[in-house]
Amino acid sequence: MTKFDKAKLPSRYVTEGPARAPHRSYYYAMGMSEAEIHQPLVGVATCWNEAAPCNIALNRQAQSAKMGVKEAHGTPREFTTITVTDGIAMGHEGMRSSLASREAIADTVELTMRGHCYDALVGLAGCDKSLPGMMMAMVRLNVPSVFLYGGSILPGRLDGKDVTVQDVFEAVGQHQAGNLSTCDLEKLEAVACPSAGACGGQFTANTMACVSEAIGLALMNSSGAPAPYESRDQYAEASGRAVMNLLEKNIRARDVVTRKALENAARVVACTGGSTNAGLHLPAIAHEAGIDFFLQDVCDIFRDTPYFVDLKPGGAYVAKDLYEVGGVPVVMKELRKAGLLHEDCMTADGTTIGESLDKITREADGRVIYPISAPISKTGGVVGLKGNLAPAGAIVKVAGMTEEQQVFTGPARVFECEEDAFEAVKARSYKEGEVLVIRNEGPAGGPGMREMLATTAALSGQGMGKKVALITDGRFSGATRGFCVGHVGPEAAHGGPIALLKDGDMITLNALTGELSVALSDDELAARKADWKGPRETIYASGALWKYAQLVGETYKGAVTHPGAKAERHVYMDL
Repeated sequence: MTKFDKAKLPSRYVTEGPARAPHRSYYYAMGMSEAEIHQPLVGVATCWNEAAPCNIALNRQAQSAKMGVKEAHGTPREFTTITVTDGIAMGHEGMRSSLASREAIADTVELTMRGHCYDALVGLAGCDKSLPGMMMAMVRLNVPSVFLYGGSILPGRLDGKDVTVQDVFEAVGQHQAGNLSTCDLEKLEAVACPSAGACGGQFTANTMACVSEAIGLALMNSSGAPAPYESRDQYAEASGRAVMNLLEKNIRARDVVTRKALENAARVVACTGGSTNAGLHLPAIAHEAGIDFFLQDVCDIFRDTPYFVDLKPGGAYVAKDLYEVGGVPVVMKELRKAGLLHEDCMTADGTTIGESLDKITREADGRVIYPISAPISKTGGVVGLKGNLAPAGAIVKVAGMTEEQQVFTGPARVFECEEDAFEAVKARSYKEGEVLVIRNEGPAGGPGMREMLATTAALSGQGMGKKVALITDGRFSGATRGFCVGHVGPEAAHGGPIALLKDGDMITLNALTGELSVALSDDELAARKADWKGPRETIYASGALWKYAQLVGETYKGAVTHPGAKAERHVYMDL
């Protein structure tokens, strides 16, 4: 058994010496033994709640993680934080809380760890923002950390086919268009989500779950098994043991999350056709380590990474299918064959990526995971755009689109918020060939940078997904399809060019050359800027969203709310 010297661990402040007798009395009150009090204290953080199926199984898995910590002579202390679940928040005012919740999760995990002087962290998360939020807290605190995904939902079945929540969102559009009966819609909604777990396609939750393995914070293959599988509990137990191994070796989160690890993570997002939200979350995680890794850096990697894993929404398969053919390790093995992986990065089990991959015997199956030598397309599923309409960049998911579909020029049709655009789509008062512009939906201007899934799914459901383009300073869901450009920066509230557009301005989107521009001269843009009346007023004049809007920075840097590791004057572990 390992004897830990607590002289250098944070928990010495609450467990060691005569002055800490009152603190120890609290631990005895909770049934802890003297031995347990003097072992390292490990925070086991979950985002468990009853908001949605993505979080409902986290509580069960946390118990297994605690057992793993105990087996390795640590003392686990479980706590929970919030989650805002995008599937429930989507398409109404609640969506404004989503991105802000990422910061709240990171902040609350940090405060809990600091307040109780825990020595290490096992973090379990299940929904879109809780994954990056939990990883941000790990890197911010720089404690030995292991991340565990709660697992994906099982696909539903209808008429002999797999269905997901994406199908339900798109069915709403078909219903509005009169192509689907209310009865058929109700049948679909009743079977689409048959178990605990996060959305099954390569939307944001599964994208960031793949990132957790690729970046090294999660054990290899731990993100793949669906939430109901008992094997998740074994991964949870192994994660508990792993964090004690990291603590013993003093391997901390920033030893794992390096510039090279972030590049590996971006590669895995690209080759799996992952969510555009990775372009927001990877820079935010990097910021916690004091690393400049911005939207453009992510997009540069996307541009020269082949797309070879056939997952929804651009492809055919879901997370369970990827798991069954070997999961993220097999994907990373393919990247390694092409020399696209940094193998010397540290991982959660205390070995390097290269050493871990040497143990993986499975190969690409050719159906879900294509060989990298014969990819689905030569470049990643996501492309960065820049130009006079997006000087600070923008991002578009092109997985599943032909080259012909990746170039679009049309007149602007400007909407001041998502609701206005959704109403126009519902009423079909837009025209084929237009570029729908939704502004004032950025992190500060929304506030909260909502996702536009209700609008894009309605367009797809009407069969118009490929006949119009859409640009916004807000975001798109990982489930969005079609030529939909998000993260346009600077955002309208900060006076970016998107704030200055008028109906009829000719906009060019070109994912092949990386261009997003409007046919206006610099002089015309400057004149419009001079006439600009300033940010649109929102109804959020107090409370958490007001606070978020005051603090939040630029989208391309990850929409973060504090100065990050570059400004820090101490490391929590060394206090």
